[in-house]
Amino acid sequence: MSEQQTSVAHSTQPATEMTEGEQNSSRLPAADPNRETTDPNLVTWDGPQDPANPKNWTTKEKWVLTVLVSTFTFISPVSSSMVAPALTTLGKDLGMHSKMEVEMALSIFVLGYAVGPLFFGPISEIFGRDRVLQASNLFYLAWNLGCGFAQNRAEMFVFRFLAGIGGSAPLSIGGGALSDCWPPEQRGKAVGIYSLAPLLGPVLGPIAGGWIAEKTTWRWVFWSTSITAGIIQVTGLIWMRETHAPTLLRRKRNRLVKETGNDMLHTGTEVKSPLSTIGVALVRPSRMLATQPIVQIVALYMAYLFGLTYLITVTFPVIWSDVYGESLGIGGLNFISLGLGAVLGTQANILFVDRIYSQLKEKNGGVGRPEFRVPSMFVGSVLIPIGLFWYGWSVQGRVHWIMPNIGITIFAAGVIVCLQSMQGYIIDSYARFAASGLAAVVVLRSLAGFGFPLFAPYLYQRLGYGWGTSVLAFISIAIGIPAPFMFWLFGAKLRAVSKFAAG
Repeated sequence: MSEQQTSVAHSTQPATEMTEGEQNSSRLPAADPNRETTDPNLVTWDGPQDPANPKNWTTKEKWVLTVLVSTFTFISPVSSSMVAPALTTLGKDLGMHSKMEVEMALSIFVLGYAVGPLFFGPISEIFGRDRVLQASNLFYLAWNLGCGFAQNRAEMFVFRFLAGIGGSAPLSIGGGALSDCWPPEQRGKAVGIYSLAPLLGPVLGPIAGGWIAEKTTWRWVFWSTSITAGIIQVTGLIWMRETHAPTLLRRKRNRLVKETGNDMLHTGTEVKSPLSTIGVALVRPSRMLATQPIVQIVALYMAYLFGLTYLITVTFPVIWSDVYGESLGIGGLNFISLGLGAVLGTQANILFVDRIYSQLKEKNGGVGRPEFRVPSMFVGSVLIPIGLFWYGWSVQGRVHWIMPNIGITIFAAGVIVCLQSMQGYIIDSYARFAASGLAAVVVLRSLAGFGFPLFAPYLYQRLGYGWGTSVLAFISIAIGIPAPFMFWLFGAKLRAVSKFAAG
């Protein structure tokens, strides 16, 4: 056997410590590149410090990847909400006759989020993250650009839906990419930045959209986001790198076959039946949503939080124009409170999440567990209803504009803390199938993001802003307060009987 073949066949040990879930998930046959083997033809990493292994990248390389993934994740939610201040004008120009049709011009984009992850997440676990992410963003860019040229409501609905499908990929693939390269004890900060992007998008989008709609035309809302998406696409083509270990090892195997002529080389992850493998992968998110209690609880709570966020996004411009008499541009500035809450929540969580995780891991004999992501969720679940009560009754009483903004800031801080905790929990629990797990969660939360804005006008029309928002707060208490207790008390038992989490 040649020296080159020998170098790829020896066994290696993991470069970093893994969580309990990742350790269990790696107990696989030859598909695991870290598994000891005597097979001389098995292609694996060149030692525990192989720089080709994403887990061994430098911190700078990992942060470049994290920032790039987050920018891809950011631009799509911007598009989802940026049109909100211009909905009235858009509806008149395209012949939309009912309020629901006008609201659907915004929310149908989020409906696409419920379709795309079912394909993009699982496919990225077969063909790699980079190609799927780049192709989906190009798909989104094309249809989002088309929205700016739409001439009637049918074209707008179709183009927006297709753009939403393309824009959904980073929401499921991004978490998998972070899981590929960051070890658990450092992953909290990366997930914090990544989780911030989907919440900042609906915040910054309407701020820019308000001024664009007031100074130019609603069409520039779509053209400007398309230009930004094009810039992100170019940066991704230049600096984005593949992180999916099986894909990288397959590429290494193909290169070695050409260099050595040894057709017997393999990685243990070869696809014998592509159609069958793709079929299994595409069904996986649905199976996880149907059979995994952890995914179900996370999906339910995350869906409610996203639905609330989009409901507030849609009703915000109406409140500031009708209740407080502000113009589109000035009214859009109130979205800063959502962004401020998200940033404050992220910064506070980043400061403590990895520290708490490390301390709990040390007390647990050096073994990390996904449940160590939960403590911050206890705080976030309390902040959400407090913020909702504050916001709703401030608007109902028509008090100074700063008061509802304070309520929204508290609400947004609670939302982002919970989202970061739950995203990290899913990634740690289903390390090998993180993309499919996140895809399952994204589907339900996207349906909520689509549906909530449609009933918002009727909710406030019947109950007013005070009691209407209070109903939403009471529901968040019923769902959100028990959720972290369930993860903390029963998470380990549920993972132990899961074929996806426990291998």
